[in-house]
Amino acid sequence: MKFCQPPKPLEPGDLLRVIAPSGALRELTAFENGIELWRSQGYRVELAPGFDQRHGYLAGTDEHRRAQFEMALKDPDCRGILCARGGWGGARLLEKWTFPTVEPKWLIGFSDITSLLWAYSLEGVSGVHAPLLTTIATEPDWSKQRLFDWVKGRELPTLQGKGWGNGQTSGLLLPANLTVATHLLGTAWQPDLSEVILAIEDVTEAPYRIDRMLTHWRLFGAFKQIRGIAIGRFSQCDPPANVASFSVEEVLRDRLLDLDLPIVSELPFGHDGENAALPVGVPVVLDSDRGTLRFS
Repeated sequence: MKFCQPPKPLEPGDLLRVIAPSGALRELTAFENGIELWRSQGYRVELAPGFDQRHGYLAGTDEHRRAQFEMALKDPDCRGILCARGGWGGARLLEKWTFPTVEPKWLIGFSDITSLLWAYSLEGVSGVHAPLLTTIATEPDWSKQRLFDWVKGRELPTLQGKGWGNGQTSGLLLPANLTVATHLLGTAWQPDLSEVILAIEDVTEAPYRIDRMLTHWRLFGAFKQIRGIAIGRFSQCDPPANVASFSVEEVLRDRLLDLDLPIVSELPFGHDGENAALPVGVPVVLDSDRGTLRFS
């Protein structure tokens, strides 16, 4: 993976455009709260035309959602792009996609937005794996401030997790939703995984499905290229009651421990809780003895 340059820091009065590149908007109150939170930082926030469209489970047709994204990228006054929600649909935009040659803009979101963040990294631009408009208002104050500080050009503090005790490594951070990332492997939108610290999280995936995805990474040879793994929250992934199963932690340890990579788990990012902003393609140090992810 190549280093990704963060866009120029945001300043009060800058224009941020809202797009819905994935699932249809359902959480209207949370969405409005998220918009007001960004506006409270002094930014102008404008909604893309038809952001609230519905096309099955998608926020409009592929053409409509793709046009929103392209319009925001090409707008010379737009400094950042805020994604409304996740769900599914981001990768569908990449089937007929070429990034326009424009000044880099902030791209902010997580979960299904993984596909767009990974695609943007291939242009050498660092997006931010961070709360969506429908989730940011419920973040703790430190998490909100972390994101706002980063887009203003300030440094990020170290994150503390649980080290698995296999030394320290450095590399370029590649955060992702595991499900979305797994379905990008081997496509034109998969970044080079060499020198990468992979950061993964997921939601509502049964342990056997997490096992299946991680086994796919092993068979694909992807783990042979990366330098370390940062594990966030795997929420709502417990097996059904009275069904024989491994726990999520048992699956993660079974599929990852024998890779002999530095690994830190229980880091505060992902769904259903604290979701610390993680910039894409920036240098980090992962210390699996101290259990830290440090931004260098």
